Parts: sequence; structure tokens; C-alpha cells
Amino acid sequence: MAYLFLTWAAIFWGGNYVVGHILVQYVDPYGLSLIRWGGTTLLMFALYWKTFVQDYPALRRQLRMNTLFSLLGQVSFPLSLYIGLQYTTSLNASIYISSTPCLVLLINYFIFRERISGRNILGVIASTAGVIYLAFSNAKGASSLQAFGWGDVLTIVSALSWAFYCALLRLKNKEVKNTSFVAFSSLIGTIILVPMYWLHATFSQDFHGMIYTVSPPVIAGILYLIIFPSWLSYVFWNKGVSLIGTTRSEIYTHLIPISGGIMGIAFLGNTLETYHLITLLLIVFGIVCCSTKNLATEKI
Repeated sequence: MAYLFLTWAAIFWGGNYVVGHILVQYVDPYGLSLIRWGGTTLLMFALYWKTFVQDYPALRRQLRMNTLFSLLGQVSFPLSLYIGLQYTTSLNASIYISSTPCLVLLINYFIFRERISGRNILGVIASTAGVIYLAFSNAKGASSLQAFGWGDVLTIVSALSWAFYCALLRLKNKEVKNTSFVAFSSLIGTIILVPMYWLHATFSQDFHGMIYTVSPPVIAGILYLIIFPSWLSYVFWNKGVSLIGTTRSEIYTHLIPISGGIMGIAFLGNTLETYHLITLLLIVFGIVCCSTKNLATEKI
């Protein structure tokens, strides 16, 4: 069941890159982040208020750690992504996020002294090779590659934030339900984003307002971000990580560029190429290598 949770979470996040790339043309990135997590907070409290009230004392006792989770998962990760998507492609951003399994391995090794198995490393290498192959195949020549710039730096910051978020999830209070944890993280993230948005609106010379264009597609896109990448993905991901651990869970981030690519084909008219299928095979092989119980010894 954990693998199904992680798969759906990654698929929904793949859509986040495609939808986010479209929405930043119509919604300010700071405003988009604030709307996303403000809406998610309202949704989570409406659905899980009784559960949250029961878990609140435990959440409050770990306030500093929960604030750090919010800074990484609800503020830095999506905000740097949305700003970066103004200057780079959704494909580039999804490729960078696919580096997080390697980053989590390093964080777990150096901070938590976790032992990593050979098969686990093989799985990460195979999946990473698939993602790199996808990047070079999609480029179709050096002239098609975008110059490495500000957007790439920001989306790499987004990937680093997500890697630390996932690696540190082992420190989350195990007694707190995942729905309460996400609701509290969303609330803290929204509180942090309010002054950030206000400062951006006050000092930005290019600020045009929170939403540049209000239309049914924009509203639908915002609802997608609230329901799928925010509510369902975070709940599913936290549940999956709690069941099988951070290292084996992180391999599923390699599904993000695949799901994002499929959505790009379905909704943006992109063409399915042979290299997409080869990449999929490499990523599936990597996931298989990291999905059995004896692959890594984890201190959870």
C-alpha cells in the first residue's frame, strides 16, 4: 500500500510542474503559493478538524520542528519552484527534483549515519541515469538547451528544500496523524507566506497584483494545486514515508518527470518519443531495486 501512496503522490506532483508552469503566466508566484496553502489549510481544517484538535498538543510541543517542516515543504520548495518556472521549463525543474534521492542518500549518510545497501544505490543510479538520458534526449542538440540561469538556480533550491524535508521526516512525531501534520504545516506555511507576499507587493517594481488574469482555466489550475499536489500528495507521501522510510521512498520522485511528461503530452500537445519509453524502463528498474524490504537498513 505504501508504494501506491508514493506513486500517486509523485504523479500529482508531476502535474504540479505542468500546471504551475502555466499558472505563473497569470498568477504572481508569491500569490500563487499563498493561495495554494491558504486554500489547502481551509480544506484540511474542514475535513480533519476533530483529528487536528486531538493532535494539536503534540504538534505544539514540536513547534520548532514543525515550523522547519513548513519552511522547507510549504514555503521554500513550492515558492522557489514557481518563481523559477518563470525563467526555466517545467521539464528542467522536474529533472532537478529527480536528483533528490541522491541528495537524501547523502543527507541520511552524513547526518543520520544511515547504512545504504548496494541495491538501493543501484536503483538510484539507474533511475538517475534514466532522468539524465531524458534530459539529453529531449534537448535534441545543444542549441535547444536553455542557458543555465536564475530559473535553474531557483528550481535547484526547490529540489534541495524537498530533499531536506523528506530526510527530516523521520524526526516527525509518529503519534501525530498525517492529516493533522499536513494541516498544521499548511497553516504555518500560510502564516509565513502572508508577510512574504506583502513585502513582495510593497517593494517589487514589476508587481501587477496577486492574479493577473481571472478565468475558468486559472481557477481550475488553482483548485488542482490545492486538491492534488497539496492535500492528497502530502498526505500520501507522509503516509508512504512512515511505512517504508525516507531512502526507499525517495526513489519515487523519479516518477515526477514521467508523470509530468505524460500530462504534457495529454494537455500541452507534446509528442511521445522512443527515449521516453527507455527512460520509463530505467526508472521502473530503479524503483524495483528500492522497493523490497531487505534493500537498506534504515534508522526510523
